[in-house]
Amino acid sequence: MSTITKKDLIDRIAERTQSKHGTVKTVVQQFLDEIASELAKGNRLEFRDFGIFEIREAASRTAQNPKTLEPVEVPAKRRVKFKVGRLVRERMNGKGAKKR
Repeated sequence: MSTITKKDLIDRIAERTQSKHGTVKTVVQQFLDEIASELAKGNRLEFRDFGIFEIREAASRTAQNPKTLEPVEVPAKRRVKFKVGRLVRERMNGKGAKKR
């Protein structure tokens, strides 16, 4: 398993679409900014067959400091949950894999 960076994705998209690297970079960054902005507003993002991004509230809780074993209050926070869509699930499991 390897790590794919945003730059790697931009390079691939630019090559496959024969678009300018700068244009693709701007579009990809704008797309990511919009996702972050909508999640910050508490909105749910649904991309058919790809997946769903949504915000979940994690309640405040009492945890324990592993070094001192003292109780520590952990404040409530919001987390992003991603539910995998059909196409992603199929590709991950080897069904309908798109050839490169």
